[in-house]
Amino acid sequence: MTTPRAVRPSRHLLGHLATGAVLVGIAFALLAWQRGSLGWGDPGPSRILGAAIVALVYVAACALFALYRRRAARASATGRDVSIAVKPVAVAASASTPATIATTSGVAVAGVVASQAVEATEPPLLVAYASQTGFAEQIAGQTADSLREAGVEVRLVSFAQLDEAMLVAARRALFVASTTGEGDAPDSAIGVVGTLMQADLDLSQLTCGVLALGDSEYVNYCAFGHQVDQWLRRCGATALFDPVEVDNGDDGALRHWQHQVGLLADRTDMPDWETPRYASWHLVERVHLNPGSLGDPCFHLALRPDDPAQLRWDAGDIAEIGPRHGPQAVAAWLAAVGLDGGASVPDTEGAATTFAERLAASVLPTLPLPVPFDAASVASGLVPLPHREYSIASMPADGAIHLLLRQMRRPDGSLGIGGGWLTAYAPIGASIALRLRANSNFHVPGDARPLILIGNGTGLAGLRALLKARIAAGHRRNWLVFGERNAAIDYHYRDDLERWQAEGAIERLDLAFSRDEPRGTYVQQRLREAADTLRTWIDDGASIYVCGSLQGMAPGVDAALREVLGSTRVDALTAAMRYRRDVY
Repeated sequence: MTTPRAVRPSRHLLGHLATGAVLVGIAFALLAWQRGSLGWGDPGPSRILGAAIVALVYVAACALFALYRRRAARASATGRDVSIAVKPVAVAASASTPATIATTSGVAVAGVVASQAVEATEPPLLVAYASQTGFAEQIAGQTADSLREAGVEVRLVSFAQLDEAMLVAARRALFVASTTGEGDAPDSAIGVVGTLMQADLDLSQLTCGVLALGDSEYVNYCAFGHQVDQWLRRCGATALFDPVEVDNGDDGALRHWQHQVGLLADRTDMPDWETPRYASWHLVERVHLNPGSLGDPCFHLALRPDDPAQLRWDAGDIAEIGPRHGPQAVAAWLAAVGLDGGASVPDTEGAATTFAERLAASVLPTLPLPVPFDAASVASGLVPLPHREYSIASMPADGAIHLLLRQMRRPDGSLGIGGGWLTAYAPIGASIALRLRANSNFHVPGDARPLILIGNGTGLAGLRALLKARIAAGHRRNWLVFGERNAAIDYHYRDDLERWQAEGAIERLDLAFSRDEPRGTYVQQRLREAADTLRTWIDDGASIYVCGSLQGMAPGVDAALREVLGSTRVDALTAAMRYRRDVY
């Protein structure tokens, strides 16, 4: 049963009514004033005072109306509703304020300066949770709070409150679903399982993401979260990313969820809910791969740990980097406040460090600062910069983590914080704060089944690691479809790929360089051209792995797969974990 929504008068109508009421009041005041003879006479002090009051009321009404229109215009420019109370995130009003910030594998997203996160007329982003013990409700609440702080209007509901009208009205939604017992839905979601999840809904207007909470000690790990994801896809909803699995409250997986939430809100400067415990690695190599490219510069980076025991990860895993501001941004901030960057302050662990070093790894406070202030008082309130995530392009046998990173610039020409730190500011030999995060959804299969790997740009990083793992295991039936701009300049890791193809470790290699042909060629076109081969590989049990940009490539590939294989088969591949994506 659908609950009708209450109809509320618009703010514009209320504003016009208030202005009209003020004008009517002024008219009656003037009428009372002129009820006597129209001949001139001394008005007297009382009438002069009354006239002054009426004039002030009119001026105040005009000022309030002008202020309202100014706020409405400003809200329209930023895509926010003026009725939302926004708690600002403390960032510097300087060159360090993010406008575009490099994210996973170096692709940038729009930041706070040029945010287009929410259209003014778009309904609230729906956050729904299915909780048994309260943990899913807690995570959903934190998710909603982070979105609201980014200026996104949110509607937070439990699965017990969820109805068809909410889902059909929503344009974007996030679902936090825990699993109880042996793969069961929480009690609060049983009603939805028996009604909405059995109905034939049209949710083609909805883009969504799912956080699946579970415990891997149970056989049906995160089963209800995956059930929710499959239901949404079956109803035509578009997944923003593959379900994020959280094993028994794993903080790394929760940081990845927060990273996705930040991308959804066009905000990569959200403080981490829990700061990663980084290890110390060193930057040992940095190579500019594509000088002269029509696109942004791409770099190959190599990092080695202080402790060789840290060389432990699986293909598909993620490197979380603790970024730092460039020295110029820190120096400019210190000059603006007149503080000494060499002053001794405690770091986040309590050890002594310089004020400038502490600032470099923190969100720079908004100016002006409340007075009085000194280095110690400012340091005590600093918030660490949120981590950046990058796909690992190597295996432990390589002796280092390899990253493929695109250098992005903000509209003012300054470098993004993550990419700027790794590709420009950090000197060779610099200590890099790094934490490894397992990404089990993108690990290679343990058997010798065929593997179809599809990616573009810096998405080749994750695919390169998967290929290395497959080759080391002796699994040689691999098909790579890769796209970039120009073959002569942007063909990253060309020597590796062509050598593997010559050795038979890559059975098929299809390339799409969009700027080398007048009409442009993309990876999804290569899939359509090889439709018969694609169907044969799937018939032979192949799995599909996609890595690269969420905008353009990922939906284009999904559309091509559905065109060639049919939506029913693609959905079945997804349910069987034979269609996996790491897109950003």
